[in-house]
Amino acid sequence: MRSIDEEIGRHLQEAAASGELSRARGYGQPEQADHGWDETPQALRMPFKILKDAGVVPPEIELFHQRAALSAALRQCGGEDERTRLMRELSELEQKIALRLESLRAHAQG
Repeated sequence: MRSIDEEIGRHLQEAAASGELSRARGYGQPEQADHGWDETPQALRMPFKILKDAGVVPPEIELFHQRAALSAALRQCGGEDERTRLMRELSELEQKIALRLESLRAHAQG
């Protein structure tokens, strides 16, 4: 039975032989480092790159967008009840973000 590395190598050889690999975006060019690549834990770099190349936004980024929207709504709000509700939502979201980022850090190190 072949190892996963051998299987990947075999698929790459087949793709190169058929010409499929040469049609890939960026083929034969140096890899361009994405913004934030160096700051991303090594264990998460490839999964995040795959998501980005597939056009999928990581859930953490979506949480940051939600936080920005809540902050903007808080700046625009008029009533005290609405302000209290938005502050509570923002606080809960920031806790969720902090826990998620801590979880990512822990999994990236271990």
